[in-house]
Amino acid sequence: MTSTVAVSTEEIRRRELASFLRSRRERISPEQVGLPSSGRRRTPGLRREEVAQLAGVGVTWYTWLEQGRDIHASEQVLNAIARTLRLDPYERSHLYTLAGVPEPPIQKECGVVTPQVRAILDQLEPFPAAVQNARTDILAYNATYDWLMDVDSIPFEERNSLLLCFTNPRWRSRLRDWEDGMPRTVAQFRASMAEHIAEPSWKALVKRLRQESPEFEAVWNQHDVQPMRNLTKVFVHPEAGLLSFDYTHLWFGRHSEVRLTTYTPADSETAEKIAAR
Repeated sequence: MTSTVAVSTEEIRRRELASFLRSRRERISPEQVGLPSSGRRRTPGLRREEVAQLAGVGVTWYTWLEQGRDIHASEQVLNAIARTLRLDPYERSHLYTLAGVPEPPIQKECGVVTPQVRAILDQLEPFPAAVQNARTDILAYNATYDWLMDVDSIPFEERNSLLLCFTNPRWRSRLRDWEDGMPRTVAQFRASMAEHIAEPSWKALVKRLRQESPEFEAVWNQHDVQPMRNLTKVFVHPEAGLLSFDYTHLWFGRHSEVRLTTYTPADSETAEKIAAR
């Protein structure tokens, strides 16, 4: 007779936390955090004791955390670990979620998404509009953009338009010209990455895309680069049908990599549909 042992949700969450911490630790070299290289290592990245030392926590305690044991991590400790592992806001949010600790609201706010920027997004209604950074993380958006792409239903840490284009079938289904547009999108991303080539969050995103999407892998290997342009994009909304927009990128400053993208109806039919939504 075979016995079945039920695995609790908490245990699954702890296992995911352990795997996430190991993956973030293994992508960072000692040199990146100011530690001397000690020659050849059996595994890539930092050692557990190095993370514990840099974060100011006990080695045994951190080891237990990576082993998925039932221990409590405070907000202060999680913040120290996030800094040590150089997590971006999306990864930090994921860390807090897996640890079962409410994330401080400030962590989910990007400094550029000020109340003034949110007011602009609201005032652009009924035109869709969203704020993204160079890595294509979706930082903020208005109600019409959510209606267009259903962003609210996507977990916070997954809200990256490049990732969604290649790994989320529902997102892709709303982009009518996906096959034509994706090479251009990847080429624009590669051009932006030139200034972030050694940053863990960028490298991790590319690694994930190459592992999960053969289509991305094929386009990435072409090494094409392109500047970002204002063009026309056609969407397929599940209720409204075809929607055609001219989109415009507006950067927040001369040296800013954060942009506000607005979507203006390219025809009267689209204008009528979004006004009546």
